[in-house]
Amino acid sequence: MTTTFYKLILKLAYALVLSSGMAGLAQAHEVVPTIADVQSSDGQVTLDLRVNLEALMSGIDLDAVADTNDAENASDYDSLRALPADEVAARAPELLAQWNALPLLRADGEPVALEAVALTLPEDVNPELPRIAEWSLRGTVPQDTRGLVVAWPDGSGALVLRQQGVENPYTGYLDGGAESPEILLAGGGQQSAWEAFTSYIPVGFDHILPKGLDHILFVLGLFFLSTHLRPLIWQVTAFTAAHTVTLALGALGWVTVPGSIVEPLIAASIVYVAVENIFLAGLSPWRPLVIFGFGLLHGLGFASVLGEFGLPQDQFIPALIGFNIGVEIGQLTVIAVMFLCVWQALRVMRGQGDPRAAKGLYVALTVIALALCIVPMPAVAALLEAPVPVFLIPLALVFTGCFLSVQFRQVAAPYRRFVAIPASVAIAVIGAYWFVERVFL
Repeated sequence: MTTTFYKLILKLAYALVLSSGMAGLAQAHEVVPTIADVQSSDGQVTLDLRVNLEALMSGIDLDAVADTNDAENASDYDSLRALPADEVAARAPELLAQWNALPLLRADGEPVALEAVALTLPEDVNPELPRIAEWSLRGTVPQDTRGLVVAWPDGSGALVLRQQGVENPYTGYLDGGAESPEILLAGGGQQSAWEAFTSYIPVGFDHILPKGLDHILFVLGLFFLSTHLRPLIWQVTAFTAAHTVTLALGALGWVTVPGSIVEPLIAASIVYVAVENIFLAGLSPWRPLVIFGFGLLHGLGFASVLGEFGLPQDQFIPALIGFNIGVEIGQLTVIAVMFLCVWQALRVMRGQGDPRAAKGLYVALTVIALALCIVPMPAVAALLEAPVPVFLIPLALVFTGCFLSVQFRQVAAPYRRFVAIPASVAIAVIGAYWFVERVFL
Protein backbone atom coordinates (compact mmCIF):
# COMPACT_ATOMS: atom_id res chain seq x y z
CA MET A 1 0.00 0.00 0.00
CA THR A 2 2.84 2.39 0.88
CA THR A 3 4.59 1.68 -2.42
CA THR A 4 1.40 2.30 -4.38
CA PHE A 5 0.79 5.56 -2.55
CA TYR A 6 4.39 6.65 -3.15
CA LYS A 7 4.05 5.97 -6.89
CA LEU A 8 0.83 7.95 -7.03
CA ILE A 9 2.50 10.93 -5.34
CA LEU A 10 5.33 10.79 -7.89
CA LYS A 11 2.81 10.76 -10.73
CA LEU A 12 0.95 13.72 -9.30
CA ALA A 13 4.20 15.66 -8.88
CA TYR A 14 5.10 14.89 -12.46
CA ALA A 15 1.64 16.00 -13.57
CA LEU A 16 1.86 19.28 -11.71
CA VAL A 17 5.13 20.08 -13.44
CA LEU A 18 3.56 19.24 -16.78
CA SER A 19 0.51 21.35 -16.07
CA SER A 20 2.58 24.33 -14.94
CA GLY A 21 3.18 25.33 -18.52
CA MET A 22 -0.57 25.39 -19.17
CA ALA A 23 -1.96 26.77 -15.96
CA GLY A 24 -1.79 30.37 -17.09
CA LEU A 25 -4.45 29.68 -19.66
CA ALA A 26 -6.92 28.46 -17.05
CA GLN A 27 -7.35 31.93 -15.52
CA ALA A 28 -7.29 33.79 -18.79
CA HIS A 29 -9.49 36.68 -19.90
CA GLU A 30 -10.56 35.27 -23.21
CA VAL A 31 -10.22 37.42 -26.32
CA VAL A 32 -13.53 37.43 -28.17
CA PRO A 33 -14.19 38.68 -31.69
CA THR A 34 -15.72 42.09 -32.27
CA ILE A 35 -19.07 41.92 -34.04
CA ALA A 36 -20.01 44.76 -36.39
CA ASP A 37 -23.36 45.23 -38.14
CA VAL A 38 -23.19 47.74 -40.99
CA GLN A 39 -26.23 49.37 -42.56
CA SER A 40 -26.78 52.30 -44.93
CA SER A 41 -29.81 54.51 -45.49
CA ASP A 42 -30.35 58.02 -46.92
CA GLY A 43 -26.68 58.92 -47.03
CA GLN A 44 -25.99 57.65 -43.50
CA VAL A 45 -23.87 54.61 -42.64
CA THR A 46 -24.33 53.03 -39.23
CA LEU A 47 -21.83 50.66 -37.65
CA ASP A 48 -23.19 48.86 -34.57
CA LEU A 49 -20.44 47.15 -32.62
CA ARG A 50 -20.36 44.56 -29.86
CA VAL A 51 -16.82 45.09 -28.63
CA ASN A 52 -14.48 44.65 -25.68
CA LEU A 53 -13.35 48.27 -25.40
CA GLU A 54 -10.87 47.66 -22.60
CA ALA A 55 -9.00 45.07 -24.66
CA LEU A 56 -8.72 47.44 -27.64
CA MET A 57 -7.71 50.40 -25.45
CA SER A 58 -5.04 48.47 -23.54
CA GLY A 59 -2.63 48.26 -26.47
CA ILE A 60 -2.49 44.47 -26.28
CA ASP A 61 -1.85 42.79 -29.62
CA LEU A 62 -5.10 40.85 -29.79
CA ASP A 63 -3.93 39.11 -32.96
CA ALA A 64 -1.11 37.47 -31.01
CA VAL A 65 -2.88 36.20 -27.88
CA ALA A 66 -5.96 34.11 -27.17
CA ASP A 67 -6.48 35.79 -23.79
CA THR A 68 -5.26 39.02 -22.25
CA ASN A 69 -3.36 37.31 -19.42
CA ASP A 70 -0.86 36.00 -21.97
CA ALA A 71 0.20 39.51 -23.02
CA GLU A 72 3.24 41.28 -21.60
CA ASN A 73 1.11 44.32 -20.84
CA ALA A 74 -1.77 42.32 -19.36
CA SER A 75 -1.79 44.65 -16.35
CA ASP A 76 -2.90 47.52 -18.60
CA TYR A 77 -6.01 45.59 -19.57
CA ASP A 78 -6.66 44.58 -15.96
CA SER A 79 -6.42 48.22 -14.86
CA LEU A 80 -8.91 49.31 -17.50
CA ARG A 81 -11.20 46.37 -16.73
CA ALA A 82 -11.31 47.45 -13.08
CA LEU A 83 -12.57 50.95 -13.96
CA PRO A 84 -16.25 51.85 -13.69
CA ALA A 85 -18.14 51.72 -16.97
CA ASP A 86 -18.50 55.52 -17.21
CA GLU A 87 -14.73 56.02 -17.00
CA VAL A 88 -14.14 53.51 -19.79
CA ALA A 89 -16.82 55.22 -21.87
CA ALA A 90 -15.08 58.56 -21.36
CA ARG A 91 -11.96 57.16 -23.08
CA ALA A 92 -13.84 55.79 -26.09
CA PRO A 93 -13.42 59.01 -28.17
CA GLU A 94 -9.63 58.47 -28.14
CA LEU A 95 -10.08 55.03 -29.73
CA LEU A 96 -12.54 56.42 -32.29
CA ALA A 97 -10.05 59.14 -33.23
CA GLN A 98 -7.43 56.45 -33.93
CA TRP A 99 -9.90 54.56 -36.10
CA ASN A 100 -10.84 57.66 -38.08
CA ALA A 101 -7.15 58.39 -38.69
CA LEU A 102 -6.70 55.02 -40.43
CA PRO A 103 -9.50 55.34 -41.70
CA LEU A 104 -11.69 52.50 -40.44
CA LEU A 105 -14.34 53.07 -43.11
CA ARG A 106 -14.03 54.16 -46.74
CA ALA A 107 -16.85 54.91 -49.18
CA ASP A 108 -15.88 54.52 -52.85
CA GLY A 109 -12.28 54.93 -51.75
CA GLU A 110 -12.83 58.09 -49.70
CA PRO A 111 -12.46 58.12 -45.88
CA VAL A 112 -15.64 58.36 -43.84
CA ALA A 113 -15.46 60.18 -40.50
CA LEU A 114 -17.39 58.26 -37.87
CA GLU A 115 -18.99 59.75 -34.79
CA ALA A 116 -20.39 58.01 -31.73
CA VAL A 117 -24.19 57.91 -31.55
CA ALA A 118 -24.61 55.72 -28.47
CA LEU A 119 -22.41 53.68 -26.14
CA THR A 120 -23.64 51.22 -23.53
CA LEU A 121 -21.33 49.36 -21.14
CA PRO A 122 -22.83 46.90 -18.63
CA GLU A 123 -21.95 47.51 -14.98
CA ASP A 124 -22.57 44.20 -13.22
CA VAL A 125 -20.17 41.85 -15.04
CA ASN A 126 -17.87 39.38 -13.31
CA PRO A 127 -14.39 41.03 -13.29
CA GLU A 128 -12.91 37.77 -14.62
CA LEU A 129 -15.06 37.99 -17.76
CA PRO A 130 -14.84 40.38 -20.72
CA ARG A 131 -17.18 43.34 -20.55
CA ILE A 132 -18.86 43.65 -23.95
CA ALA A 133 -19.94 47.16 -24.92
CA GLU A 134 -22.56 48.08 -27.49
CA TRP A 135 -21.22 51.00 -29.50
CA SER A 136 -23.10 52.65 -32.35
CA LEU A 137 -21.12 54.75 -34.84
CA ARG A 138 -22.45 56.80 -37.74
CA GLY A 139 -20.96 58.49 -40.79
CA THR A 140 -22.22 60.50 -43.76
CA VAL A 141 -21.61 59.30 -47.33
CA PRO A 142 -22.68 60.69 -50.71
CA GLN A 143 -26.10 59.57 -51.89
CA ASP A 144 -24.61 57.87 -54.97
CA THR A 145 -22.09 55.82 -52.98
CA ARG A 146 -21.63 52.38 -54.52
CA GLY A 147 -19.87 50.49 -51.76
CA LEU A 148 -17.94 50.54 -48.48
CA VAL A 149 -14.68 49.01 -47.34
CA VAL A 150 -13.92 48.34 -43.66
CA ALA A 151 -10.23 48.26 -42.67
CA TRP A 152 -9.88 46.56 -39.29
CA PRO A 153 -6.79 47.84 -37.41
CA ASP A 154 -3.75 45.66 -36.93
CA GLY A 155 -3.64 44.05 -33.47
CA SER A 156 -7.39 44.34 -32.92
CA GLY A 157 -8.19 40.62 -33.04
CA ALA A 158 -10.97 39.13 -35.12
CA LEU A 159 -13.91 41.07 -36.55
CA VAL A 160 -17.18 39.54 -37.68
CA LEU A 161 -18.70 41.95 -40.20
CA ARG A 162 -22.36 41.60 -41.15
CA GLN A 163 -24.36 43.73 -43.57
CA GLN A 164 -27.96 44.43 -42.57
CA GLY A 165 -31.08 45.74 -44.32
CA VAL A 166 -30.46 44.43 -47.85
CA GLU A 167 -31.06 41.29 -49.84
CA ASN A 168 -28.08 38.95 -50.26
CA PRO A 169 -26.02 40.75 -47.58
CA TYR A 170 -22.27 40.48 -47.12
CA THR A 171 -20.95 38.53 -44.12
CA GLY A 172 -17.23 38.27 -43.47
CA TYR A 173 -14.61 37.33 -40.91
CA LEU A 174 -11.57 39.64 -40.76
CA ASP A 175 -8.33 39.28 -38.84
CA GLY A 176 -6.53 42.32 -37.46
CA GLY A 177 -4.78 44.22 -40.22
CA ALA A 178 -7.17 42.97 -42.93
CA GLU A 179 -9.84 44.82 -44.83
CA SER A 180 -13.12 43.72 -46.31
CA PRO A 181 -13.87 43.52 -50.01
CA GLU A 182 -16.14 46.26 -51.29
CA ILE A 183 -19.53 45.90 -49.62
CA LEU A 184 -22.18 46.99 -52.10
CA LEU A 185 -24.76 49.23 -50.42
CA ALA A 186 -27.48 47.78 -52.64
CA GLY A 187 -26.61 44.26 -51.50
CA GLY A 188 -25.63 41.35 -53.67
CA GLY A 189 -22.28 40.84 -51.98
CA GLN A 190 -23.34 37.62 -50.30
CA GLN A 191 -20.71 34.91 -50.13
CA SER A 192 -21.10 31.95 -52.44
CA ALA A 193 -21.56 28.52 -50.90
CA TRP A 194 -17.94 27.70 -51.66
CA GLU A 195 -16.66 30.98 -50.16
CA ALA A 196 -18.69 30.41 -46.99
CA PHE A 197 -17.45 26.82 -46.76
CA THR A 198 -13.77 27.69 -47.21
CA SER A 199 -13.86 30.80 -45.00
CA TYR A 200 -15.23 28.88 -41.99
CA ILE A 201 -12.72 26.00 -42.15
CA PRO A 202 -9.95 28.12 -40.56
CA VAL A 203 -12.44 29.42 -37.97
CA GLY A 204 -13.14 25.84 -36.85
CA PHE A 205 -9.46 24.89 -36.93
CA ASP A 206 -8.53 27.99 -34.93
CA HIS A 207 -11.02 26.98 -32.25
CA ILE A 208 -8.97 23.82 -31.69
CA LEU A 209 -5.45 25.04 -32.46
CA PRO A 210 -4.42 27.06 -30.65
CA LYS A 211 -7.48 28.37 -28.78
CA GLY A 212 -9.22 25.17 -27.70
CA LEU A 213 -6.98 23.92 -24.92
CA ASP A 214 -9.85 22.09 -23.22
CA HIS A 215 -10.72 20.28 -26.45
CA ILE A 216 -7.01 19.56 -27.06
CA LEU A 217 -6.70 17.91 -23.65
CA PHE A 218 -9.85 15.87 -24.22
CA VAL A 219 -8.55 14.57 -27.56
CA LEU A 220 -5.19 13.76 -25.96
CA GLY A 221 -7.09 11.88 -23.26
CA LEU A 222 -8.55 9.71 -26.03
CA PHE A 223 -5.10 9.26 -27.55
CA PHE A 224 -3.36 8.08 -24.38
CA LEU A 225 -5.82 5.27 -23.62
CA SER A 226 -4.03 2.67 -25.73
CA THR A 227 -1.15 2.25 -28.13
CA HIS A 228 -3.42 0.43 -30.59
CA LEU A 229 -5.23 2.20 -33.42
CA ARG A 230 -8.62 0.49 -33.07
CA PRO A 231 -9.56 2.01 -29.64
CA LEU A 232 -8.62 5.47 -30.93
CA ILE A 233 -10.77 5.05 -34.06
CA TRP A 234 -13.77 3.93 -31.99
CA GLN A 235 -13.45 6.88 -29.64
CA VAL A 236 -12.83 9.54 -32.28
CA THR A 237 -15.75 8.22 -34.36
CA ALA A 238 -18.12 8.37 -31.38
CA PHE A 239 -16.88 11.82 -30.38
CA THR A 240 -17.12 13.23 -33.92
CA ALA A 241 -20.61 11.85 -34.52
CA ALA A 242 -21.90 13.29 -31.26
CA HIS A 243 -20.44 16.77 -31.46
CA THR A 244 -21.57 17.08 -35.09
CA VAL A 245 -25.18 16.56 -33.96
CA THR A 246 -25.18 19.11 -31.15
CA LEU A 247 -23.08 21.57 -33.13
CA ALA A 248 -25.77 21.62 -35.81
CA LEU A 249 -28.66 21.75 -33.31
CA GLY A 250 -26.96 24.47 -31.27
CA ALA A 251 -26.06 26.55 -34.33
CA LEU A 252 -29.67 26.33 -35.51
CA GLY A 253 -30.85 27.49 -32.10
CA TRP A 254 -32.90 24.34 -31.52
CA VAL A 255 -30.87 23.35 -28.46
CA THR A 256 -29.53 25.95 -26.06
CA VAL A 257 -27.68 25.12 -22.85
CA PRO A 258 -26.03 27.89 -20.77
CA GLY A 259 -22.25 28.00 -20.80
CA SER A 260 -22.32 27.89 -17.00
CA ILE A 261 -23.54 24.29 -17.35
CA VAL A 262 -21.68 23.19 -20.49
CA GLU A 263 -18.20 24.44 -19.58
CA PRO A 264 -17.93 22.68 -16.17
CA LEU A 265 -19.23 19.46 -17.75
CA ILE A 266 -16.59 19.71 -20.50
CA ALA A 267 -13.96 20.01 -17.76
CA ALA A 268 -15.48 16.98 -16.02
CA SER A 269 -15.30 15.01 -19.29
CA ILE A 270 -11.57 15.74 -19.46
CA VAL A 271 -11.12 14.41 -15.93
CA TYR A 272 -13.13 11.28 -16.69
CA VAL A 273 -11.22 10.15 -19.78
CA ALA A 274 -7.88 10.91 -18.11
CA VAL A 275 -8.71 9.04 -14.89
CA GLU A 276 -10.02 6.05 -16.83
CA ASN A 277 -6.71 5.97 -18.73
CA ILE A 278 -4.91 5.60 -15.41
CA PHE A 279 -6.89 2.56 -14.26
CA LEU A 280 -7.70 0.85 -17.57
CA ALA A 281 -5.18 -0.27 -20.17
CA GLY A 282 -7.68 -0.77 -22.99
CA LEU A 283 -11.05 0.14 -24.39
CA SER A 284 -13.91 -0.75 -22.05
CA PRO A 285 -17.34 -1.73 -23.47
CA TRP A 286 -18.93 1.43 -22.09
CA ARG A 287 -16.26 3.95 -23.06
CA PRO A 288 -17.47 4.68 -26.65
CA LEU A 289 -20.96 5.36 -25.26
CA VAL A 290 -19.55 7.67 -22.60
CA ILE A 291 -17.39 9.43 -25.20
CA PHE A 292 -20.51 9.89 -27.36
CA GLY A 293 -22.23 11.61 -24.43
CA PHE A 294 -19.24 13.85 -23.85
CA GLY A 295 -19.15 14.59 -27.56
CA LEU A 296 -22.66 16.00 -27.26
CA LEU A 297 -21.36 18.40 -24.62
CA HIS A 298 -18.35 19.46 -26.66
CA GLY A 299 -20.63 20.08 -29.64
CA LEU A 300 -22.60 22.54 -27.52
CA GLY A 301 -19.30 24.20 -26.67
CA PHE A 302 -18.47 24.53 -30.36
CA ALA A 303 -21.96 25.90 -30.99
CA SER A 304 -21.41 28.60 -28.37
CA VAL A 305 -18.41 29.81 -30.39
CA LEU A 306 -20.56 30.10 -33.49
CA GLY A 307 -23.19 31.80 -31.37
CA GLU A 308 -20.73 34.61 -30.61
CA PHE A 309 -20.82 35.80 -34.21
CA GLY A 310 -23.38 33.64 -35.99
CA LEU A 311 -23.39 32.02 -39.40
CA PRO A 312 -24.46 33.62 -42.69
CA GLN A 313 -28.15 32.89 -42.94
CA ASP A 314 -28.19 32.30 -46.68
CA GLN A 315 -25.15 30.02 -46.59
CA PHE A 316 -25.78 28.42 -43.23
CA ILE A 317 -25.15 24.79 -44.23
CA PRO A 318 -21.86 25.35 -46.15
CA ALA A 319 -20.51 27.54 -43.35
CA LEU A 320 -21.53 25.01 -40.68
CA ILE A 321 -19.92 22.14 -42.61
CA GLY A 322 -16.77 24.22 -43.12
CA PHE A 323 -16.55 25.00 -39.41
CA ASN A 324 -17.03 21.35 -38.48
CA ILE A 325 -14.37 20.21 -40.95
CA GLY A 326 -12.01 22.80 -39.49
CA VAL A 327 -12.66 21.37 -36.02
CA GLU A 328 -11.96 17.84 -37.29
CA ILE A 329 -8.73 18.89 -39.00
CA GLY A 330 -7.65 20.54 -35.76
CA GLN A 331 -8.39 17.41 -33.73
CA LEU A 332 -6.57 15.15 -36.20
CA THR A 333 -3.63 17.54 -36.14
CA VAL A 334 -3.42 17.23 -32.36
CA ILE A 335 -3.42 13.42 -32.65
CA ALA A 336 -0.87 13.45 -35.47
CA VAL A 337 1.54 15.73 -33.57
CA MET A 338 1.38 13.61 -30.43
CA PHE A 339 1.77 10.40 -32.45
CA LEU A 340 4.94 11.77 -34.03
CA CYS A 341 6.24 12.66 -30.56
CA VAL A 342 5.84 9.14 -29.18
CA TRP A 343 6.34 7.12 -32.39
CA GLN A 344 9.93 6.02 -31.77
CA ALA A 345 9.14 4.97 -28.20
CA LEU A 346 6.28 2.82 -29.47
CA ARG A 347 8.51 1.26 -32.14
CA VAL A 348 11.11 0.31 -29.53
CA MET A 349 8.44 -1.13 -27.26
CA ARG A 350 7.32 -3.35 -30.17
CA GLY A 351 10.86 -4.42 -30.95
CA GLN A 352 11.02 -2.51 -34.24
CA GLY A 353 13.42 0.33 -33.42
CA ASP A 354 16.97 0.90 -32.21
CA PRO A 355 16.86 1.80 -28.49
CA ARG A 356 20.13 3.78 -28.59
CA ALA A 357 18.97 5.87 -31.53
CA ALA A 358 15.60 6.46 -29.87
CA LYS A 359 17.21 7.60 -26.61
CA GLY A 360 19.51 9.96 -28.49
CA LEU A 361 16.57 11.36 -30.40
CA TYR A 362 14.52 12.03 -27.26
CA VAL A 363 17.44 13.63 -25.44
CA ALA A 364 18.00 15.92 -28.42
CA LEU A 365 14.30 16.78 -28.70
CA THR A 366 14.06 17.54 -24.97
CA VAL A 367 17.11 19.84 -25.09
CA ILE A 368 15.83 21.60 -28.22
CA ALA A 369 12.35 22.12 -26.75
CA LEU A 370 13.73 23.58 -23.51
CA ALA A 371 16.29 25.73 -25.35
CA LEU A 372 13.61 27.18 -27.61
CA CYS A 373 11.68 28.27 -24.52
CA ILE A 374 14.24 31.03 -23.92
CA VAL A 375 14.56 32.11 -27.56
CA PRO A 376 12.37 35.11 -28.46
CA MET A 377 9.98 33.98 -31.20
CA PRO A 378 7.31 36.68 -31.54
CA ALA A 379 6.13 35.39 -34.93
CA VAL A 380 5.59 31.88 -33.56
CA ALA A 381 3.89 33.24 -30.44
CA ALA A 382 1.58 35.26 -32.67
CA LEU A 383 0.76 32.15 -34.70
CA LEU A 384 0.11 30.08 -31.57
CA GLU A 385 -1.66 32.99 -29.85
CA ALA A 386 0.11 32.00 -26.62
CA PRO A 387 3.62 32.07 -25.14
CA VAL A 388 5.78 29.45 -26.85
CA PRO A 389 6.80 27.71 -23.56
CA VAL A 390 3.12 26.85 -22.93
CA PHE A 391 3.47 24.28 -25.70
CA LEU A 392 7.18 23.44 -25.52
CA ILE A 393 7.45 22.60 -21.81
CA PRO A 394 4.75 19.89 -21.95
CA LEU A 395 6.36 18.53 -25.12
CA ALA A 396 9.76 18.41 -23.39
CA LEU A 397 8.21 16.40 -20.56
CA VAL A 398 6.55 14.02 -23.02
CA PHE A 399 9.95 13.52 -24.71
CA THR A 400 11.46 12.85 -21.28
CA GLY A 401 8.78 10.25 -20.57
CA CYS A 402 9.49 8.61 -23.93
CA PHE A 403 13.20 8.49 -23.09
CA LEU A 404 12.45 6.80 -19.77
CA SER A 405 10.16 4.28 -21.46
CA VAL A 406 13.01 3.32 -23.80
CA GLN A 407 15.64 3.34 -21.05
CA PHE A 408 13.56 1.07 -18.80
CA ARG A 409 11.96 -0.95 -21.56
CA GLN A 410 12.51 -4.19 -19.62
CA VAL A 411 9.85 -3.27 -17.05
CA ALA A 412 6.20 -4.10 -17.62
CA ALA A 413 4.34 -1.71 -19.94
CA PRO A 414 7.06 0.97 -19.99
CA TYR A 415 5.23 3.33 -22.37
CA ARG A 416 2.11 3.23 -20.25
CA ARG A 417 4.08 3.69 -17.03
CA PHE A 418 6.31 6.57 -18.13
CA VAL A 419 4.23 8.33 -20.80
CA ALA A 420 0.51 7.50 -20.90
CA ILE A 421 -0.21 7.48 -17.16
CA PRO A 422 1.80 10.61 -16.22
CA ALA A 423 0.29 12.50 -19.14
CA SER A 424 -3.20 11.34 -18.17
CA VAL A 425 -2.69 12.38 -14.55
CA ALA A 426 -1.57 15.80 -15.76
CA ILE A 427 -4.66 16.11 -17.95
CA ALA A 428 -6.86 15.05 -15.03
CA VAL A 429 -5.27 17.63 -12.72
CA ILE A 430 -5.85 20.45 -15.20
CA GLY A 431 -9.41 19.31 -15.93
CA ALA A 432 -10.20 19.11 -12.22
CA TYR A 433 -8.86 22.61 -11.69
CA TRP A 434 -10.99 23.92 -14.55
CA PHE A 435 -14.06 22.22 -13.13
CA VAL A 436 -13.56 23.85 -9.73
CA GLU A 437 -12.79 27.22 -11.35
CA ARG A 438 -15.85 27.12 -13.62
CA VAL A 439 -18.21 26.09 -10.83
CA PHE A 440 -16.93 27.93 -7.77
CA LEU A 441 -14.50 30.69 -8.80
